[in-house]
Amino acid sequence: MDRPRTSRPPSGVKAGDESGGALRTTLARPRYEVIPTRGADEWMGDLPQEATVAITCSPAQGIEGTLRLAERLAEQGFRVVPHVSARLVADRAHLEEIVGRLGDLEVKEVFVIGGDARESVGPYASAFELLCAMAELGHGFEEIGVGGYPERHPLIDAEVLRRALLDKQRFATYVVTQMCFDPGLILDWVAGIRRLGVSLPVLVGVPGVVNRKRLLQISRKIGVGESARFLRKHASLMRSLIADLLKSGGYSPDGLVRELAPHLGDREHGVEGFHFYTFNQVESTEKWRRNMPGSGDGHLAPRREGAVGDLRP
Repeated sequence: MDRPRTSRPPSGVKAGDESGGALRTTLARPRYEVIPTRGADEWMGDLPQEATVAITCSPAQGIEGTLRLAERLAEQGFRVVPHVSARLVADRAHLEEIVGRLGDLEVKEVFVIGGDARESVGPYASAFELLCAMAELGHGFEEIGVGGYPERHPLIDAEVLRRALLDKQRFATYVVTQMCFDPGLILDWVAGIRRLGVSLPVLVGVPGVVNRKRLLQISRKIGVGESARFLRKHASLMRSLIADLLKSGGYSPDGLVRELAPHLGDREHGVEGFHFYTFNQVESTEKWRRNMPGSGDGHLAPRREGAVGDLRP
């Protein structure tokens, strides 16, 4: 199967824009990642209507938790991007059910990952295997995202990851990086995959505004096992977070965003925008976005008003 179009990321910017215009474009239509835990009604009302909302998928919450939150968000009119973990798909029939349910919701974009489960519940052990199965099955998704790792993965060799990304390219339309706090390392990684032959647009994964108390709360909701796996995968993230949390009780992505902004949309790197990991702290991240210099000088679309419906699990 030929991969879908790759010239346009889901919420990217036009190549050749000056950095200020590129930053305004990507912040005007943000990509926020959320976690399907209980209490979604606590943060859903803070989502701007123009946001694209990615929904994680983990062993603790399962694919069903991802799909249910996707249904609720889609009903509210959001463009949702459910994550589908290969290791949590039981068989072809389960995959058909997932694709069918998302089709009923008119979901046009998914993010396919291998997943953190220690063992696969079915025949798909990697994102590539699931992508192949999806291609054989047929689907109506216009955009398919896959993951990239600027920093070392705790379990997989860097060269294996780069080759896997090259293999997945024929099915994908963009890459989202795992969190990394070193802009030079991010740009070096992008240059490296370009030399390898990966031409997919790249969205840089950036933490949102993280409050110490809320981070602890969401860690408890995710579960001890999930939190431990997250910490192992994101050692540099936690070092930076801990430093900022100890200093001021919170983390803000200002510095990382400013350093990467000049490279948005350039032809050499193909860095098209940002993907914000909110840890479900949508209100603080959204407030930061609207106040960020370069976000449009206060001319972002007004946040939607009104209460969100009953969103209890």
